[in-house]
Amino acid sequence: MELVMARDGVPIPVHSTGTGPGLVVVHGGGVTIDVYERFAAALADRFTVHLYNRRGRGDAGPREVPYTGEQDVDDLAAVLAHTGAENVIGHSGGGFIALLGAPRLPIKRLALYDAAVSVDGNTPSAWLPAARAAAATGDNARALAITAGGINNHQAASKLPLGLRVAMTRLFLRTPIGRTMGDLVGMTLDETALIHANDGPATRWSGVTAEVLLACGAGGPRYYVTGNEALARAMPHARTIVIPRGGHDAINRALPQLVNPIADFFGTPADALHKP
Repeated sequence: MELVMARDGVPIPVHSTGTGPGLVVVHGGGVTIDVYERFAAALADRFTVHLYNRRGRGDAGPREVPYTGEQDVDDLAAVLAHTGAENVIGHSGGGFIALLGAPRLPIKRLALYDAAVSVDGNTPSAWLPAARAAAATGDNARALAITAGGINNHQAASKLPLGLRVAMTRLFLRTPIGRTMGDLVGMTLDETALIHANDGPATRWSGVTAEVLLACGAGGPRYYVTGNEALARAMPHARTIVIPRGGHDAINRALPQLVNPIADFFGTPADALHKP
């Protein structure tokens, strides 16, 4: 572990593993880097994978209030500068942060998995006020249940009565990952609000000139597919891929059908990326 000094003077612990070209992981909203250890290990024979907790999580410093995402972008810039890495992977809310920073950071290749980017209102948001209201009262189970039903609108469980979903969520909160997600739900919802505040046409991201791989799971909601397709049309060097049998946690589970194309994307020589 190395400490990288952030722009505001707060140290950022960076946990690195593997050998080869540097690759920085920007993790999702409701988790810490712990759930990405399997993914890092799967790439460690080909890349040096750098993991760091975003502000307010794990061993990271406190997060800015009000939340604007700029502190996250600044921290990513500091990690890139320290490691010399030019490759970035963003997952979920971390994908939004990586994309937000991409036009101004020295990122040559960017892979996004289930990136939480809203394009022309394609992602559901009507559930968000109720979830934030529940979180404000400390009812993390209700906040998480509403959130899960809102973002996973493709799942049959999202149609169950809210009371039943809350009861199921209370059981989930007894697990280690459930406790983490419950503790972080308020910050996750702040991030979600920022993502929806940045909704707009895909052309908003046309200034991203890095090589971009837009990946999503076949087992996830349809809006990831349509959003990625729109982004790929807007960005000059982007392509899409749908991961068979992949859910939102495919990256955490290090599924080979996701790990292998990501490794190929980052490992392909630059002059071969655009060959048919």
